[in-house]
Amino acid sequence: MPGTAGPATPPEAPLEMPEQDFRGPPPQGPDAGLPRPGTIAARIVAFGGAAAVAWIGWVEMVAAFGTQITFLQSVLLVLFVTTFTWVGFSFCSMIAGLFAPRRVTPVGDNDARIAVIMPVHNEDAAMTTGLLAALARDLYRVGLGERAEIFVLSDSRKPVSVLEEMAAISRLRDISPVPVWYRRRRDNKGRKAGNVAEFVRRWGARYDQMVVLDADSVIGGATIAALSARMSADASVGLIQTMPMLIGGQTIFARLTQFAGRIYGPAIARGVAAWSGDSGNFWGHNAIIRVSAFARCCGLPDLPGKPPFGGHVLSHDFVEAALLRRAGWKVRLDHDLRDSYEGCPPTLLDMAVRERRWAQGNLQHVRLIFSRGFAWISRAHFVIGILGFLMSPVWLAMILVGLTLSANVLLSRPDYFPQTYQLFPNWPTFDPVRMLWLFVAAMLFLLLPKLIAILRAWLRPLARDSGGKVRLLGSALFEIGLSALIAPVQMLIQTRQIYEILRGRDSGWAAQVRAGQMPSWGVVLRRHALHVLLGLGTLVVLAFLAPWQLIWLSPILAGLILSPMTSRWSASPVFGRWARRQGLLVTPEERRQPEIIAAANALSHRIASTLPGDGLASLGRDERLIARISALLPEAPHGTVAERLDAISAEAKIGHATSRAEALEYLSPAEQLALLDSRHLIRAFAKLDR
Repeated sequence: MPGTAGPATPPEAPLEMPEQDFRGPPPQGPDAGLPRPGTIAARIVAFGGAAAVAWIGWVEMVAAFGTQITFLQSVLLVLFVTTFTWVGFSFCSMIAGLFAPRRVTPVGDNDARIAVIMPVHNEDAAMTTGLLAALARDLYRVGLGERAEIFVLSDSRKPVSVLEEMAAISRLRDISPVPVWYRRRRDNKGRKAGNVAEFVRRWGARYDQMVVLDADSVIGGATIAALSARMSADASVGLIQTMPMLIGGQTIFARLTQFAGRIYGPAIARGVAAWSGDSGNFWGHNAIIRVSAFARCCGLPDLPGKPPFGGHVLSHDFVEAALLRRAGWKVRLDHDLRDSYEGCPPTLLDMAVRERRWAQGNLQHVRLIFSRGFAWISRAHFVIGILGFLMSPVWLAMILVGLTLSANVLLSRPDYFPQTYQLFPNWPTFDPVRMLWLFVAAMLFLLLPKLIAILRAWLRPLARDSGGKVRLLGSALFEIGLSALIAPVQMLIQTRQIYEILRGRDSGWAAQVRAGQMPSWGVVLRRHALHVLLGLGTLVVLAFLAPWQLIWLSPILAGLILSPMTSRWSASPVFGRWARRQGLLVTPEERRQPEIIAAANALSHRIASTLPGDGLASLGRDERLIARISALLPEAPHGTVAERLDAISAEAKIGHATSRAEALEYLSPAEQLALLDSRHLIRAFAKLDR
């Protein structure tokens, strides 16, 4: 074990990771063979079923409109069939899960060296290191202590975050039974993908496999052992993705999200695994990757042009999975593995911020879908990811076109004899009964997957572990109702995000919100003012012109008008605790907390108590902290004079300062980072006020 006094990183073991040419031939990889019969059957059910739904929707909609279809009706026809197919595909995908293969973890010798890597960016240091400390003990418990190591890959740029991060990592190295390494980049090129790529290029040859975690995620030691054994047993497997369960939600919104993921998620994942087969997807974390295959296939170039469509590849995980598959490596979703967890955004507004970056990354895939050599299932993953965000403006457009058609009928005078000498009138044709059945079918496609998942939970211990069958049903009804209120707000938020992206606005790279707070009334009223005005305006207009339209638009209008209250109250941990006491939105992991999560929480509190409480000023008063931070730094500074300008100016300012407080006042954030990167500067800073 490295320990506090040991080096921060192991000896370098470089591994070449060339940038890929999306127009060139793929690198040579294994022959994964033809898809299994079960995979073919699942694809027929999922994609063939979606095609059948599209055809039925088109035929029935045309029949409802009659023979003389106007331009607006044609637009509505296209929009309706698109949304009808989308919800139909979700249903067919779940049914395809009946063909999901059973996975068996082989038993036998496995000497693969494993790196558990966690990229971090201005995160809660105590929380991340607590997760890793619990994981380290679990790895040792299951017998992976001799061949598993933990590597924290930092892209943090805030001086206080960096100081707390280094202090927490130093403490983690003291208590971990497996080696823990730490590297912080000075150049954040490529964001998370670039962070991982640099790790592979500098230390990749040291490891056979790497398990990728997010800053708020963890996988149990036994599951990592199973992942490693499954990968080692099949030399053509390049990546295995697990199905993470959401945990730790305190607000109503977070609990709603984790309940839906826990109850509905496994059935959905089983369907995706069935039709994906060996051409699965990567979600960026909670997966194991064959390092040599990743290095050979997944070097990502910058895309030509400026952001949002050019520059760094944002949703790199989808692209990396496609690159592995085009070289012949298998990419699987092993939905059966448990003990894989992650956190979730605490509020609707925090989710919107996270989805803004996802939306930009997924739309960026438009440039990559037709890259040379991609499997058609990989292209399908791209299309599904893009449509996941484009469906919001499509849904909004369908509503607006429908309202325009209604207004056109109400405000215009019909002309039954458009030609001068016409003997027989052109009676308008419209079949409201057929339209009603199409609406009912769409609602069934939306709700049936949830009903199937609830029935599945009833027949298994999942219902008992979620509070019992009655509370499970009550929670599901509560989730459906609240989700119906949130959906129209998310529709408008995502539509605006798409508009901003198409206008060329980049999402930037801010740290993700892991533990938010209840927004004030001023914030929610400002953020949702347009939603409320749109809902009230539509309500008033329809009340005078077409009150019967309010019947089917009422859920949407209610969601828009109530959006400030929904956004604020769903972010309340008080209501979250109330729901917990009532047995609503309870998950098995909440009733019986996994051992690794309980250990992580305890260790996070333990590590948090050792972190400096007053930022960089602590460096001058705490000799042990100075020793811990210095142990994670190289003996001498590296880089050219141009690269060390911040360090040079920091040294000059520290030299002219009369106190540590004065020095901190002089130093810019970049110079404070340079201070934390240099043993020499830390010692000079500590000598002030002495």
